[in-house]
Formats: sequence, structure tokens, C-alpha cells
Amino acid sequence: MLIRRPKRWTLPESAATPESAFFNRRQLLAASGIGAGLILSGGMGDAARAQDGSPIADLFPAKRNEGFTLDRDLTPEEVNSRYNNFYEFGSQKTIYPTAEEYLKPRPWSVTIDGMVEAEKTVDIDTLIRAMPIEERLYRHRCVEAWSMTIPWTGFPLKALVDYARPLSGATYVRLETFGDAAMAPGLRQVWYPWPYVEGLTMAEATNDLSFMVMGAYGKTLHNQFGAPLRLATPWKYGFKSIKSIVRVTFTDQRPQSFWEKILPAEYGFWANVNPEVPHPRWSQASEKILHTGEQVPTLLFNGYAEEVAGLYTGLEGEALYM
Repeated sequence: MLIRRPKRWTLPESAATPESAFFNRRQLLAASGIGAGLILSGGMGDAARAQDGSPIADLFPAKRNEGFTLDRDLTPEEVNSRYNNFYEFGSQKTIYPTAEEYLKPRPWSVTIDGMVEAEKTVDIDTLIRAMPIEERLYRHRCVEAWSMTIPWTGFPLKALVDYARPLSGATYVRLETFGDAAMAPGLRQVWYPWPYVEGLTMAEATNDLSFMVMGAYGKTLHNQFGAPLRLATPWKYGFKSIKSIVRVTFTDQRPQSFWEKILPAEYGFWANVNPEVPHPRWSQASEKILHTGEQVPTLLFNGYAEEVAGLYTGLEGEALYM
């Protein structure tokens, strides 16, 4: 007899937000305490943009994978679309107008190279349509000790790994974002080691939780979320979840990531969430929930320990939590 063991964060069907309510913008605003005045004042701005012009509009809303639900309320779209880290567009949290104006997510292509059977460059929409698209509800924990919850639409990174057909000797996946300074004014800051680079082990990349994101809140990504394609690794600090990806490289050399190059004593390769390991300049024991301001205890691996702790067996000598 097959016994299905639900994931620990899975809610019963009766407790989940009805899909009809979730995708109704006015109901979402009412539930989150944001009044109609915000709608009338244009507070949503591009958050309410029509999908008719998107070449992948027909993929939304994607079917929700009920194996990835939450024990917290979702962060309202109006909140987390206006509080973002995206250093290509500036170091302030309010980069969303600049990103919305300058980032051009079409045309866009992704290069798959390195230790693969055949290197290729693929149009973003061709790539997306080759993948199994679904919606997942994930936590997101920033290294700065704030957190949010978000409904991502995308596909397992493992599906992209299978599509790439890496050679058996590949042990890491290196991810790189765009480098067009005309499109992103932050790239003109020459003291940063552009382009933004991140990396995962093959075991991490093929874990069920690793997710390539091309939408949120039932539509294509806001530019400030990392359109048209970003990574979500919910057990790691948010800086690992690289945005606006243009290159996926398979290699047998551990990549040195963007923040690791800048401050290696503070931002390492692994960046797994651990409340007992402080950042050199602040505690990681708790986090502020972005839309409520509530301070809550942080969980090991951001609450996903059962699913990922085994990835790090035998690596106790590594700086796994920075």
C-alpha cells in the first residue's frame, strides 16, 4: 500500500486560500487590510498590468502544486513589489520604478553551456514552454532578517538540468544575470564585480525545492522580482536567489558568487538559513515579517530542514550558514 506523507508545511485543503479569492485582486486587498483608496490612487501601478501583451499570458494562472503551501498568510503583492533588493538598479529598497522602466524582459535568451552534451542559446519563451509550469507558495528569508511569503509560478530547476543534459563530471551549476549597463544603471557602479553570479551544487540544484520562477501572483514577473527568469531557493538567504538570468553553466569548479567576492567573511557560498549562526553584524535568531512588522523566530533552513538537511551530511567543516 502506498502511503503519502504530506510535507510538514502542507495545510489541509480546507485551510488553503480559495483560488478564486486569491486571484481576485479586490478580495486580496480587502483581506490584507489595504483599502480601495490604494486602488483609486494607482497604488498597484504595474502590479495590475494587463497580460494580453505577454507571449506567455496563456500559462497563467498555473495550477497550484498543493505540496508547497504555507503556515503564514501571503504577503500582499503591493507590499513586496515595492520592497526589493536588485543592485543592478540601485542599493535602496525602492528600486521598483527604475526596474519597471528600464529592464526589458523581451527579447531575452538564456545560454546553457559548460559541461553539457551540447551548448545552446534558447529564447526565453521557448525555454519556458518546454518546462512543466506550476505555482508554489514559498517563504523567502532575506539575510537582512526580514521575510515574506509569495506565490511563485515556474518550474523545478531539476527540469532545466534535465533539459540541459549535463555531463557526469558536472558538480555545480553557475547562474549569471545580464550585464547591460544601458538597461540597468547600477551596473555603472564599477566597484561591484558585475555580472551578478550565483552557484549551487548539483545536489542542491536537483532538490525538489529549487525552483525557476517566471511569474508571481498569477501573472508574469514584475521587473523588480527578476523578470523574466529568476531562481528561488527558499531554504537559503535571499541573495542566493539570483534574478534576471541569462546564463546557466555546468562546471566542476565551485563558482564564486557576487557577494562572496565582495565580503567573503560575511557572505559565503552556502548561505543556508540558521537562527543560531549570526551574521557578523546582526543576529539571525528572528525575522520581521514584511507586511505585518511582526518579529518571529527564524527556523533552521527557513522551515525546510526535513527536505534539505541531508544535502549537507559530511560537510560540517564548511561554513554552511553564511
